[in-house]
Amino acid sequence: MTVEATTERVLRMLALLQRRPSWTAAELAAELGVTDRSVRRDVERLRALGYPVHATAGVGGGYQLGAGTRLPPLLLDDEEAIATAVSLRLATGGTVAGAGEAALRALAKLDQVMPTRLRAEVRAVHGATDTLVGPAVEIDAELLVTLARACRDAVRVRFRYAGRHGGEGERTVEPVRMVTTGRRWYLMAWDVDRGDWRTFRLDRMREVAATTWRFRPREHPDPVAHVQRSVTEAPYRHLARVRLHARPERVRELVPPQVGRVEDDRDGWCVLVTGGEDLDWLAMHVARLGFETQVLEPPELREAAARIARRLAAMAGAGEVGAPAAATQ
Repeated sequence: MTVEATTERVLRMLALLQRRPSWTAAELAAELGVTDRSVRRDVERLRALGYPVHATAGVGGGYQLGAGTRLPPLLLDDEEAIATAVSLRLATGGTVAGAGEAALRALAKLDQVMPTRLRAEVRAVHGATDTLVGPAVEIDAELLVTLARACRDAVRVRFRYAGRHGGEGERTVEPVRMVTTGRRWYLMAWDVDRGDWRTFRLDRMREVAATTWRFRPREHPDPVAHVQRSVTEAPYRHLARVRLHARPERVRELVPPQVGRVEDDRDGWCVLVTGGEDLDWLAMHVARLGFETQVLEPPELREAAARIARRLAAMAGAGEVGAPAAATQ
C-alpha cells in the first residue's frame, strides 16, 4: 500500500473520530475496509502526530478523540463546511466581545482551503444576504466561558451585580442556563441568599468567579420561558394583558420575545402579555399591531386607549374644522 493511500485512510479515520464520540475497532475497520490490526496501526499514527486518541477496553469499549494541547484541524463534509462558513459570517456581527474578529480570521482560513465549488456556494449565500442588527450589548467571551462551565459542572458562582436602580451588591447563585435574546444575554440561576429563581443580565455582572462549591441540581422552570417572563414583566411599572383576534404565530412575528409573551387562546384569539413604563405608550404599542383587541388588565389601559383615540380623532379633524384658508397671490 502506498504512502498516499495510508495517509488518506488516516485522514478518513480522523474524520470518523470527529463525527461521533466513540467507535469500536470493528466499526472503524468496516468503515475503512481494513483489518482490526490496521486500525490499531492507524490509531498509533494519529497519536504520533499529536492527536490524543483514547482507547477503552472491554465490552462497549472503543476509540475516542480526546482534547489535546491544541485544537486539531476539523475535517468537514460539504454541508458542514457551508454551514460553518455562513455561521462564521453571522458571528462577525454578534454580541460576544472579540468574537467578530476571531470569526473573520476563522472564515478567512476556511475560505482559503475550501474547494472552489463550495466557495462559490458560500459566496452566493453571502451575496444574497444582509443582516439587520439592532443595538446590542457586547459580552466578554471569558465571562461566557466561566458561566457555561459553572452551568455544566454545577458549581456556585459569585459576582457583583448592578440593579436597575443603580444599587450594587454581591450575589451567590447556582447557575442553570444562559439565554440570549439576540440583543442581550441573561443567566437563569437559583439565588442562594434570596431562595428563589432569578434572572441576571450578563452586562450588569462584575468580578464573576466560579467557586469550588458544588451543588445538587434542583427542579427548575423552563429557562427560556422564565427569562422571557422576567424581561417582559418584571422591569416595568405597568403590566398589560390583552386579548388579540389573531393567530399566536402571527403575533409572535410582530412582537419580539423580549418585548412580549404570547399565549394561545381559543377561537382564533391569543393573549399578549407585555409591560411598559407608560400606559399611553402601551396603548399605542398594542393598537399599532392592527388586530381586534380586548383589554383584560389593567382597567387603566382602557382609559389610556380612550385618551389616545380622542387625540387621534382631533388630529384627523384638524384639516376640516378651523383650518386656516390657503393664501392667495
